[in-house]
Amino acid sequence: MRIELATGPGVPERPNEDWAATVLPASGRGGGLVLLDGVTPPKGDDGCVHSVPWFTARLGGALVELSGSRRDLTLREILAESIRRTADTHRPLCDLSHVRTPQATVVLVRWDTEEVEHLVLSDSVLLFESPDGGVRALLDDRIDRLPPDSLASEAIADARVRNKEGGFFTAAADPAVAARAVTGRTPRAEVRAIAALTDGASRWTEMFGEGDWTACLGVLRKEGPQGLIDRVRALEDADTDRTHLRRSKTHDDATAVYAEL
Repeated sequence: MRIELATGPGVPERPNEDWAATVLPASGRGGGLVLLDGVTPPKGDDGCVHSVPWFTARLGGALVELSGSRRDLTLREILAESIRRTADTHRPLCDLSHVRTPQATVVLVRWDTEEVEHLVLSDSVLLFESPDGGVRALLDDRIDRLPPDSLASEAIADARVRNKEGGFFTAAADPAVAARAVTGRTPRAEVRAIAALTDGASRWTEMFGEGDWTACLGVLRKEGPQGLIDRVRALEDADTDRTHLRRSKTHDDATAVYAEL
């Protein structure tokens, strides 16, 4: 089994709000991965005394522990319990009802000798490669289906569509959001490799159009996660006219995990 992970902040002076880990039980017959992309709040009050990296580290730690130790729980149940545990750690100090309370996108994968389970919440990317080389993208595409004007500004997005019916959902303080996650199961024999990308790393395909998901997974296999991130950084630096970047950050936190089963 080959597992590689790389991550990097968008800019050195700001902490990386992504978080990722892999799980390899002592039995050697299964494993898993967790990938989180923390949601950067606009300047101002978010009702919480803690940072986004604080939140992603605690939510990620709970997801790793439960996905490795509680095989009896579904991935939705694991996400719900992990959100509940994380919320309980800062509920006495923070306003968890604030629309900008720390939150994150989630990719959670768990496998054993029989099947591969997956969960995706919000716009991080999960890719499965089959033994014949076909690549399947497992996405929560609710953000892509929203009218452009609903995401025109952070304030509008918060008021209209963030964690609201008809909008999109992230892991924040409400365990019920786990029911909104995209989930599924695939026979282990049908999955040769897995890749998980935060949107800072998936820019290679989604923003710059350098190749489809099959080509993206090929870069990961040949050059590793750091190779993909390096390619994204080169494209960002070269887009001085902001032809592709438009109003997006020049550099975003970028994380990629690649696993060959």
